[in-house]
Amino acid sequence: MMAEQDWIPPGVDTQRANPARVYDYWLGGSHNFLADQDLGRQIAAVDPIVRPGARANRAFLGRAVRFLAGQGIRQFLDLGSGIPTQGNVHEVAQRADPDARVAYVDIDPVAVAHSKAILAGQPNASITHADVRQPERILAEVTAEGLIDLSRPVGLLLVAVLHFIDDADDPWRLVATLREALAPGSYLVLGQGTNADKPMVADAFEKVYNRSSVTNIHMRSRAEILRFFDGFELVEPGLTYVTLWRPDPDDEATGDPRQFANLVGVARKP
Repeated sequence: MMAEQDWIPPGVDTQRANPARVYDYWLGGSHNFLADQDLGRQIAAVDPIVRPGARANRAFLGRAVRFLAGQGIRQFLDLGSGIPTQGNVHEVAQRADPDARVAYVDIDPVAVAHSKAILAGQPNASITHADVRQPERILAEVTAEGLIDLSRPVGLLLVAVLHFIDDADDPWRLVATLREALAPGSYLVLGQGTNADKPMVADAFEKVYNRSSVTNIHMRSRAEILRFFDGFELVEPGLTYVTLWRPDPDDEATGDPRQFANLVGVARKP
């Protein structure tokens, strides 16, 4: 088990909530602070579905990685990977092929520190401390370390991260830069919070979150989310609610899928 000083790097502001640590709190993890817990509870008061929603999102990630592994994908680039918890991408992918390679990327130093500890002695997985808003740098670093070969198909994972990118930073350009670098046969796995079905709740969610977090959250419309897949072919069932994307028979019963306000999709590069 990691000592606390090992997963709180110098300079980390524990007085402001962080998206990765709030998400860890909702998932029942232990790598979060009082500020993260306070914000997590405040948001749950506005939208009580956030805890099961976090679990549903994590379950989708596992299903998508298994699907990609079934399509022959053996290298994965997970941007905004967050704090490792049970069912990490490399664990899921390496059940299909022990030689599967995974490059994690996150901006949160706590997530990076804990990832380094978990991945110690794991030659086929790495963690890079970088900002999703710097796609060129990310591509250069993960290819330089030798885990990701962009001449071969890659599974690019952008799950629950793009809603932390402001429109002013043009997330569509960022994703386009990443898409264009991928070889044909690559896949994009993407999930994004939406304001399509619960606009008033989404607005309240944003206000509470943005008041206390170091990073603002931005819900988007279905049309805006579809733009992230430009040039790629969505696989069935297309862009849909998180619990409706190829659910497993033993997945947690969740009721109306629209309640999660989270649209996801998987698409292939022709």
